[in-house]
Amino acid sequence: MLRKGFAVAALGLAVLAAPLAGTAVAATTQAEPTEQAWSFDGPFGKFDKEQLQRGYKVYREVCSACHSMNLMYFRNLGQKGGPFYDPKYPNPNDNPVVKSLAHDIQVKDVDTDTGDVVSRPATPADKFPAPFANEYAARASNGGALPPDLSDMAKAREGGPNYIYSLLSGFKQPPAGLKLDPGKYYNPWFPGDLTGSWHGAKDKVPEGGAIGMPPPLTDGKVTFDDGHPSKIKDEARDVAAFLTWAAEPKMEERKSFGVGALIYLLIFSILLWFSYKKIWKNVAH
Repeated sequence: MLRKGFAVAALGLAVLAAPLAGTAVAATTQAEPTEQAWSFDGPFGKFDKEQLQRGYKVYREVCSACHSMNLMYFRNLGQKGGPFYDPKYPNPNDNPVVKSLAHDIQVKDVDTDTGDVVSRPATPADKFPAPFANEYAARASNGGALPPDLSDMAKAREGGPNYIYSLLSGFKQPPAGLKLDPGKYYNPWFPGDLTGSWHGAKDKVPEGGAIGMPPPLTDGKVTFDDGHPSKIKDEARDVAAFLTWAAEPKMEERKSFGVGALIYLLIFSILLWFSYKKIWKNVAH
């Protein structure tokens, strides 16, 4: 009877596993993100302030047309470690550069006298405005695709800034045999399953996926104020660095605290060792 029970259980598991096995065959694929050397890598790494400023400009002039950053306020740009931080203005709301950047952007507000929705220049206390009123409007303007919020993108995607850089600079013409639907673009670094769109050899399905975002960057798309080159790869690197900072604006403080804590523990361990030797030096072990 016990053997019969085990047999029935095994058969049930096999039945349940069958659909999962079929799913595994059609697993998503993508190219490995291209490794880049970042100024903020490692325990002592720091953000390049000029690069963050360039990255913000790429986001504002290109990415913000479709992508929101709902967790970011303009004042964050002027906080310690931010792209426009100035020690003369410890309160980022007083930073004149941040005020100017915010003032150039219109945000929605409510007229307290009439209750009507009005537009006004943003202040450092305002959030980055969303490009669309709601999800339905966003999908309608992007062929049914929903542009993701970029606030935490560098933390939400495996590979972080390397993934963002690779994706933005990696759009390619579809290889022969790959037929994509209108409004779709081939990117080897975008995770997807191209089996259904591939008309070539079954064992040579291209890695990557079909993304609903057209290539957002072109050479010279953004003119940087510091005269830095503005090739696609430069723009991609700069905005990837900016999005990494946005996802973890306290990174530098965290690293500084971590190094200080390690130094403290090292000194404490040395003192503890000498104390141990002194207290127990005349005691036989």
